[in-house]
Amino acid sequence: MYTTPTLATRFARNTFTLRSETPLAEEQMRAVAPSIFAAGKHASRSDRYTYIPTIEVLRGLKKEGFEPFMVAQGKSRIEGKTEFTKHMIRMRHGQVSTRPEANEIILINSHDGASSYQLLSGLFRFVCCNGLVVGTVSNDIRVPHRGNIEGEVIEGAFRVLDDFEAVDAATEGMKALELKQDEERAFATAALALRYGERTEGQPPAPITAEQLIEARRPEDLGHSLWTTYQKVQENTQRGGQPGRSTQGRRMQTRVVGSIDRTVSLNRALWVLAEEMRKLKT
Repeated sequence: MYTTPTLATRFARNTFTLRSETPLAEEQMRAVAPSIFAAGKHASRSDRYTYIPTIEVLRGLKKEGFEPFMVAQGKSRIEGKTEFTKHMIRMRHGQVSTRPEANEIILINSHDGASSYQLLSGLFRFVCCNGLVVGTVSNDIRVPHRGNIEGEVIEGAFRVLDDFEAVDAATEGMKALELKQDEERAFATAALALRYGERTEGQPPAPITAEQLIEARRPEDLGHSLWTTYQKVQENTQRGGQPGRSTQGRRMQTRVVGSIDRTVSLNRALWVLAEEMRKLKT
């Protein structure tokens, strides 16, 4: 038996995601991310490519205490490639969190050559169902598709576990720092450039303002600490739905960040931005 997922949504036009309050069963993951269960490698891969389905690696990780709480998979415009495309799994290791956040290990892979096995540190914030990706204080572990893949991924997962002490320290440091109004605006302005690119003279402005990025969506986000500022900016840049203006001046709403790659890269960049602000303030 398994519980109904708490969140089963479309990231964007070409990506689906599923998150649950309890560990996901294999049949739940298969419905959203069939490439986890791919029966073989894509035809474009050579004989040097060692094929092990991601689900076999996940089963090995499960024996070591790692449980999946979220899966996502992108689509492909190339016919017949969707069942091999990039997928992401967010896992936790034997923890019942009493904090507002839970440490997560992020596993990314594909069977079409788009990605090696990649392991990253992450945080899940319960109040907003927001999945953060840690930037500079943790390892970015990559395992190529050759050799003892399962063993190396499991070893890598434990290495990521070792990073969580540094992740927790960085998180608590952000929570302890209060920002002034101009510092909050500077943080949001930098985040706006990460999301929409640098705007030079003569170019149309970004569709929304820095002030919109630091608007709180819930009471728990009220406040001016570096942590709450980072959370507001992270959610407002990723989730979309804010009123703005297109480059032609038309009214529009911002879009959800789309692909797995863009979600991870923007998330990591925002963490690095928050870390740099923390270093400047301390």
